[in-house]
Amino acid sequence: MEKKIIAVFGGSFNPPTVAHLNLAKQILEKVENVVKVIFVPVSTKYNKRGLASDEERFDMLKTICNIEKGLEVSSIELESTRQLYTIETLEKIKEQNPENDIYFVLGTDNLKELETWYTADKLLENYKLIVLERDNDNMESVIENNRFLKNYKKSFVKLNNIEKIELSASYIRELIKTKESISGLVPKQIEDKVIEIYK
Repeated sequence: MEKKIIAVFGGSFNPPTVAHLNLAKQILEKVENVVKVIFVPVSTKYNKRGLASDEERFDMLKTICNIEKGLEVSSIELESTRQLYTIETLEKIKEQNPENDIYFVLGTDNLKELETWYTADKLLENYKLIVLERDNDNMESVIENNRFLKNYKKSFVKLNNIEKIELSASYIRELIKTKESISGLVPKQIEDKVIEIYK
């Protein structure tokens, strides 16, 4: 019997947007055997400017997950004393869910850089990646044109027939700064909170 899959969706979620939520729901619907998507927000130890606090971003994701079946948020990276490598995060989630296969969600933008990641070979030997095609990228072409990735063709799962929402968190933060409406761009349950945090 095939193992059920947990998809790990990492990011800064600064703030969480309807694009993040939409993608997570589509992974649940369209990737066979996925029973849960876990959001893993990066901590403020990650050197990124303008990041809302760990607690604020975690709480916003928690609010969304509480009303959406099959979605969870993990504080694994927030609780760590240092910035974790992706493989370390996946190993910790695997320890907590030994009965499941763990897949990691990433875009073709990151796929192109994957061989520079810490122990990328070990990552691809032990975990599968759910790949979202960004811009005009084609997953197969990205893999074919990269000698390292070509060795691990079976490690990639393509997200097919995905409804893409082109929406960046930075755009939402800009709208708030200029006091424009963000209605429909973030889940309505966190809209007031997002405005309060980023104003």
